[in-house]
Amino acid sequence: MANPEVHHLFHNPIADHSFSADQQTLVVARDTSVELYGRSGSSFKLQDELKGHDKTVTSVDIAPSTGRIVTCSQDRNALVWEPSPTGYKPTLVLLRISRAATFVRWSPNESKFAVGSGDRLIAVCYFEEENDWWVSKHLKKPIRSTITSVDWHPNSVLLAAGSTDAHARVFSSYIKGVDQRPEPTVWGDRLPFNTVCGEFLNNSAGWVHSVAFSPSGDSLAFAAHDSSITVVYPSAPEQPPKAVVSISTQLLPFKSLIWRSEDEIVAAGYDCEAFRFQGGEGGWQLAGAVDTRGPSAAGGEQREESALKMFKQMDLKGKGKDDTQLKTVHQNTITMIRPYQSSGSGVAKFSSSGVDGRVVVWTI
Repeated sequence: MANPEVHHLFHNPIADHSFSADQQTLVVARDTSVELYGRSGSSFKLQDELKGHDKTVTSVDIAPSTGRIVTCSQDRNALVWEPSPTGYKPTLVLLRISRAATFVRWSPNESKFAVGSGDRLIAVCYFEEENDWWVSKHLKKPIRSTITSVDWHPNSVLLAAGSTDAHARVFSSYIKGVDQRPEPTVWGDRLPFNTVCGEFLNNSAGWVHSVAFSPSGDSLAFAAHDSSITVVYPSAPEQPPKAVVSISTQLLPFKSLIWRSEDEIVAAGYDCEAFRFQGGEGGWQLAGAVDTRGPSAAGGEQREESALKMFKQMDLKGKGKDDTQLKTVHQNTITMIRPYQSSGSGVAKFSSSGVDGRVVVWTI
């Protein structure tokens, strides 16, 4: 495979990241601010810092067409940042939540965005023209705990959510006057707001860290804290699914997953590297790590140590070589992976961010 494109931005954890549609702009959630980087040759340079939150920023997303940036934070707020000739202007969103906002994503048509929270609800936000502000409606039942992840169906109406009550659910977020009536899908045809179109429990009641619809929207995958990935194939509205395939692994739990195509999933998390899963309704299996170049190439840091440095290490630590360097590109937990570039067969490149302050672009 081609060498990954590694950008070591700083030495702080990155909670979430997002690239603009032309891949020239990168935004990352760092502590209480959002940092905006612009591509400069083969690297990224800090261009702006978006300050509007007073607690840790938990998630960030750029709308591909409009360039709007949405952020959410533990301060219980979400902000929409509008691009302008003089920089980004923030607009506060009326979330009406009493606990931390945990995750945010724009809908594919960019008319809405969904904000997960620790308040046992999802705020579906849309712009109210007459009042010139962003308002929200709440998806509540039957959520019983913190929302960790959301993902939109291609029709911009159905919304998948994972939570710490060990469930992955599919809701209708249809808002009259904002959405066009969607075409019938395997998830349902009549879809008033807060209709639960699917509810799936993790086998060991582990937290669900990530959810994702397949490119067609006809199946759903979710990763849980028992190091498993589950893929659900619905059959028809209000009918049991055709198949629910669970893949158990001996790896550490996955924090994030994406579909590369209808028959391939990429997942990453506490093992500090990304893995591929392949299969279908008949079964899924772990196909191996994305980085197949071997430990020495993956580490990439096999530098010759000078004699002086080696003796210093022995004097300070009682050993000649520091063995805390991992044999992976990321040196700590991968917090988020996202599609970066698509091709005819699906996602050709994806990006990952981690606790080590790195953003890496991978070619699959």
